[in-house]
Amino acid sequence: MINLDRELTQASKNKGAVRVKVKLTNAIDEELVKRGLLNPNLLRVYEAEALIDTGAVRTAIPVEVCEHLGLRIRSQEIAKYADGRQETVGLTGPIIIEIEGRETIEAAMVLGDMVLTGKTVLETLDLLVDCKNQRLIPNPENPERPCIESLILNPA
Repeated sequence: MINLDRELTQASKNKGAVRVKVKLTNAIDEELVKRGLLNPNLLRVYEAEALIDTGAVRTAIPVEVCEHLGLRIRSQEIAKYADGRQETVGLTGPIIIEIEGRETIEAAMVLGDMVLTGKTVLETLDLLVDCKNQRLIPNPENPERPCIESLILNPA
């Protein structure tokens, strides 16, 4: 089950919303280009302003963006909203998500009318939300590149 706080998103539209430029790339296309199997001019990319929603877990994209990128719906997931509603939504194939010069790959939910970025991307890219200045900043502990913390249960 995927949690998505639509009410938080609506509130963010009206006050102190953090929006950033995001570049979305079809990860399958990029791999085919790297292997010489697809003309680089055919690489499907989409740039937009994304709403950063720390109340959402995953990235969400509108159906039009999914179609523009030529993404396949790989599965269906249940999105659970803050008001208790649930909705079945499509989950895409892999997308390369680039923000502030950092990139990661993940699936996105297909819903809504704007690109929305949630916690998983922020954590993977090691970016923090600066609400006061309405922007994202690199984690001061890792300003040059992302660092993902992991729990090692049995260190050697």
